[in-house]
Amino acid sequence: MALDPKRLARVHRVRTLQLGLAQADEARAREQVASEQALAGRIAQLAAAVAPTRIEAGAMALAASAHYRERLHRSAEAANNRVRTAEQAAERTIAATQSAKRDQSAIEKLIERGQQALIEAELRALQDLPGTPRKNRHDPC
Repeated sequence: MALDPKRLARVHRVRTLQLGLAQADEARAREQVASEQALAGRIAQLAAAVAPTRIEAGAMALAASAHYRERLHRSAEAANNRVRTAEQAAERTIAATQSAKRDQSAIEKLIERGQQALIEAELRALQDLPGTPRKNRHDPC
């Protein structure tokens, strides 16, 4: 089964483009995971900073810190959910990148097989050529 080299080249260009787009999506997803993890870390630091201390404070100060602590814990929970969501999205983009790489590799193998088939056909054509008659270099003495 001979495939058209121009068609294979076009498909290879498309697959290479798709691979590049998949790699860009993967990079964005990894940046999103890092950003969400950084946000979750900052929220955890804020929650630790608002934690109660041994210094006696008034009832209003304790109530206010409890209120902010509760809100920070909710924010931390939401941030952790966003981190998990970003990690799942990153895993999906990694799988898409691997799939695009497999597709591109398959096309490259088809191109190589086509080139190898052309070379083999040329070799067979050379082998099928009639041999040149050997000329006797010396006349019989």
